[in-house]
Order: sequence, then structure tokens, then C-alpha cells
Amino acid sequence: MNHFISLQEAIEMTTLFRAQQENILKPEFQQRNILARSEAFERAAFDTLLAKNGCAGLRIYYGMGIDLKVHAIIVAIDANGHDLLPASASMLSTMEEGEDIAERGIRCPDLCPADSPLNS
Repeated sequence: MNHFISLQEAIEMTTLFRAQQENILKPEFQQRNILARSEAFERAAFDTLLAKNGCAGLRIYYGMGIDLKVHAIIVAIDANGHDLLPASASMLSTMEEGEDIAERGIRCPDLCPADSPLNS
């Protein structure tokens, strides 16, 4: 499957999202920066996930913090589309961080990139 799109399609999609992102929220959630316009991650996070044994790709989930802001959560997947998560059941009962799940991207807003055709 080809996952690539043209720059023009990307511009159209990001422009429409910026124009509608507040409209798709209920009024009580508007103007609270709940939906990020973008998130940036260091390459090392992707390299670590892609180096996982059996990794055939990445999946992006969307989660929400207690402040109701939406965050991208990235995991490796195998060739059958199964998430490659920590094997240890003890990981479920701890807040211990491993290198199996990436989050903590740099959200825009608050830290936005320089102007480009995709964000202005």
C-alpha cells in the first residue's frame, strides 16, 4: 500500500483541519488547545520502535491526558498488524517506562514549527 500523498493534498488536508478543528468540538471544549495541529518526535524514538524484533510498521493511537489534550501514541506493529507491546504482565501494573511506546511529542500549540505550506 502506498502511504504517500502529494504536497498539495497535504496542504488541503491540514488547511481544512485548521479551519474546522474547533468546529468539530463541543462548545465547552473549544479554545482549550485540545486538538494539536501537529506533534514532533525525535528520530531516535522511531528508530527504537522500528528496530523492535518483528517490526513491520508503526501504528498511531490517539489518547487523552487528564487535561483533555489529545496526544499521539506510537507503537510498533508486526507483519500481521498486531501491536508489539511489552511482554511482561508486570508492566501493566506499573508506571515504569520502557522503549515500546512513544508519546511525549512536541505539540503545536504550544510549541509550533516555523511557517511552512502545511501549517500556515
